[in-house]
Amino acid sequence: MVDSADAWERQPGESAAAWEAFACYRDLGLSRSIGKAAERLVKSRTLIERWSTAHRWVLRVEAWDREQDRVWRAERYQAARDVARRHARLASAAQSKIVAQLQQLDPSRLSPSDVIRWLEVTIRIERQAYGMDLTEAAATVGSTGPETADVSGLTDEERRARMEQLRRELEARIGTLGQDRP
Repeated sequence: MVDSADAWERQPGESAAAWEAFACYRDLGLSRSIGKAAERLVKSRTLIERWSTAHRWVLRVEAWDREQDRVWRAERYQAARDVARRHARLASAAQSKIVAQLQQLDPSRLSPSDVIRWLEVTIRIERQAYGMDLTEAAATVGSTGPETADVSGLTDEERRARMEQLRRELEARIGTLGQDRP
């Protein structure tokens, strides 16, 4: 087994022509073969096989493939972390904007179902960004589903009172969420 971190680099005693052939073979990817390398290099298959055996190409490309896989996984992991951070910042900013708008908004112009929907969406996005259980998001806003936001049977006065209650709950929850953040 070739364990050297530079197994895919030119090895001691490897001629420039053999190294070039190895690099061609290595860069053919997972569908690589001695035949393909020989064809691409316009060299005899026998020569390529001899170099491959002498310079342990199979072991070297296995090391190369493992390294490429490690690099790919690290890049994906970092990209996922970056996306999660960006989404968390966006959700937090959206929540702040909503709270600011709610403080300036005449409650009679916004339905309680609108408030609940805005809050549910921003909390869901924020929870997803932090990898939290989404089933808890509904409990966070005191909602079990769309049916809890139905206010069609309420009078205008009852709707205003419900809106004021939701605004107070929202402000309290936003304050609690802000305290939990690092």
